[in-house]
Amino acid sequence: MSYAYMFVKSAIVRLAQFVQTLDKPPRAAMIPMGVAKNGEGTLGWLRGRNRERVLGALRERGRVSQADIARITGLSRTTVHTLVSELKDSGVLHEVETGVPDSRGGRPAVLLMLRDSSLAVVGIDFGHSHVGVAVADIGHNVLAERWCDLDVSHDARAALDAASTMVDEVLTEARVERKSVIGAGIGIPGPVDRTRGTAGSATILPGWTDLRIGSEMRDRLAMPVEIENDANLGALAELTWGAGRECSNFAYIKVATGIGAGLVVDGKLLRGASDTAGEIGHTTLDESGALCYCGNRGCLETVASGPAIIELVGPINGELPTLSRIVELAIGGDLRCHRAIADAGHEIGVAIAGLCNLINPERVIVGGLLSRTGDVLLHPMRESIRRHAVQAAAETLDVRPAVFVERAELLGSLALALQGSSERMTRAAGG
Repeated sequence: MSYAYMFVKSAIVRLAQFVQTLDKPPRAAMIPMGVAKNGEGTLGWLRGRNRERVLGALRERGRVSQADIARITGLSRTTVHTLVSELKDSGVLHEVETGVPDSRGGRPAVLLMLRDSSLAVVGIDFGHSHVGVAVADIGHNVLAERWCDLDVSHDARAALDAASTMVDEVLTEARVERKSVIGAGIGIPGPVDRTRGTAGSATILPGWTDLRIGSEMRDRLAMPVEIENDANLGALAELTWGAGRECSNFAYIKVATGIGAGLVVDGKLLRGASDTAGEIGHTTLDESGALCYCGNRGCLETVASGPAIIELVGPINGELPTLSRIVELAIGGDLRCHRAIADAGHEIGVAIAGLCNLINPERVIVGGLLSRTGDVLLHPMRESIRRHAVQAAAETLDVRPAVFVERAELLGSLALALQGSSERMTRAAGG
């Protein structure tokens, strides 16, 4: 056998051995820093992280099935089953029967919830003319709530002081100690600058200009605070307890004094680079249309918001009606109010069609005061979406009314506090 032949054979063997090492990174490179090299630390770290993800899903959603936990966390059903069994054995979780048969008509569905309800969260809803406050335990049970009428838009500090007092009242009523409260969620009726913790529009909330809401409320409440706009809170309420509960991708449309959208993508709120995602009310429908308070012309809100509908209906018995009165009359069959709301539904549908073309949601959930009119608003909205959205997006779209109307933002603020608290706990656990 020649020397050249042996040399080539040896080179081929060494090359094959080298290629095999490319498929197997060095063991040290696969072990997280600080984890034992025997693999037990790696498994323990991963199990602890997955356990916290399961607990996080329960804190955020309250009562959920094992299948829901797997969908929310992305863990396999086998992993979820194992972790849930361990948590039940240790007394952290317990099962509750819904009394409602499962989708196949079998035995009533069984949901899981956290057993420990000693911890609580607070929710605060600032409307233009009211303040609502509630306290709930981490099992998602609302323990107490209060409301008061107040000119919130023009007197921010009075509204913050009132909310702080109301927090004390609901905690006393619910017999919850302040040290047990792990966070507060706050909603305002307009854009939020989350970086600065301020209201994002001086036009919508003229009395809140440059007021650092987060800092002010943290000082008053002595607890962590999360801030969000009202449409996003409506989306969170529907995601947690309402029409979006089993849905990962949907748009919540609030139609009342203003028009806004809360967008949920892959189970999470879509806020955008500057927290203005969902400002559907300022979609331009007519470049030569009426001036909007945002400075543009022909925005959706100039033709379909509460003030636009009131102006279109005009005086009734010599006086301009409130939006609530128009809704009542439309439900009762008044032709003028019915037509004004139907026209608004058509215009809103045009804007929603564009939204569907962009993010392709599986569901559109319509909330706000006008959703009380049901198909008076929703039928022309569906027709408009079918006409203006691409066929593939429109064919599978489910348009339905929200479960919550008056309490949507308050419940959403509780969901926000639960979500924020869960994220802080997960970070603290190293997840």
